[in-house]
Amino acid sequence: MKLKMRGRLFGPETPAPPIYDPAYEHDNCGIGAIVNIKGIKTHETVDRALTIVERLEHRAGKDAAGETGDGVGILLQIPHSFFVKKEAELRLPTDGSFGVGMFFFPADELKLKQARKLFEVVLSKEGLKLLGWRKVPVDDSVLGKKAYDCKPEIYQCFIKKPRNIRQGIEFDRKLYVARRIFEKANQDTYVCSLSSRTIVYKGMFLVHQLRAFYSDLRDENFISAIAVVHSRF
Repeated sequence: MKLKMRGRLFGPETPAPPIYDPAYEHDNCGIGAIVNIKGIKTHETVDRALTIVERLEHRAGKDAAGETGDGVGILLQIPHSFFVKKEAELRLPTDGSFGVGMFFFPADELKLKQARKLFEVVLSKEGLKLLGWRKVPVDDSVLGKKAYDCKPEIYQCFIKKPRNIRQGIEFDRKLYVARRIFEKANQDTYVCSLSSRTIVYKGMFLVHQLRAFYSDLRDENFISAIAVVHSRF
């Protein structure tokens, strides 16, 4: 049996070269991941993942002024205990039986309120209970002008798991349906993530601005065993 590769024939007497060929090297997005193989959640995982993306500046797009990036983000496991402590007044379930959504709402106050109300209606119709909203603490001073001028209002919502729904993929399916219904009915809001297991923090950042913008990511109580980072080129 012979293998044809890039116009040449390779057989037992002429082994094919490795899959990687430097001739096909080109610029692209920067990605990275870090995992605790024992499944232990720590802030070190979060910190090291942020360090990875901060070292991917050569794989990140930016504007001519060098102030605004084309997009940097991180996906993590939801630190349920972190949110339970931070939002004590919401009385979130201490067993972690709740989902978290990350929303980029329009800056216009009226549109923001309309979008939030619409999502609450969708949750109710889907048999899901909203536990409350949290305005995500951010530092606008680190943003470039272009990112600042179009910055959305960033909120998280907390949704209680129904008793008749199992934790994990079954609950996430319910959340996904609610998300899709909302997204089709509202064009002014971007849902970064809505899950009972993972959460996404992102924005139009330079690589070092992700950590600086979201204070949550610098909190020692924000823990995860898995982290995936991405920097758009």
